[in-house]
Amino acid sequence: MGYPPPPPGMMPPPDNEPVLLSIGDISVTPTSVIVPQGRYPVHGTTWTVQDSTQVTEGIPAVAIVLAILFFIFCLLGLLFLLMKEKRYTGFVTISVTGPGGLYHTVQFPAAQQTGAWATDMVGRARAIAASAPPPAGA
Repeated sequence: MGYPPPPPGMMPPPDNEPVLLSIGDISVTPTSVIVPQGRYPVHGTTWTVQDSTQVTEGIPAVAIVLAILFFIFCLLGLLFLLMKEKRYTGFVTISVTGPGGLYHTVQFPAAQQTGAWATDMVGRARAIAASAPPPAGA
């Protein structure tokens, strides 16, 4: 008893194909993109990254408490108010679209290097897609 053929646009899994890159729940092999919906050809995919990170800078609460405590003893306690803290909010989104109805998006929480990491991963995925052979029969 065999398995039904894959839906149009999806690829059957090749034997022993290594995963070259993983971005969240997206895996990229030399010939395909694997997402929770299935396996699609990597040739002809479009990769995008959107960085919605916002950075705010403020005085941490511990600095205010220390400044108040040390202000009682000397004016040097005011130096604690020079402490700064960066807060990262938002997210970084990576999307892949391609032939056969492929559309998948993953989001990562904002951090200091998340945008640079996501841009690097998308660059690697684009390089794999550019060097991938077209699927058989295309």
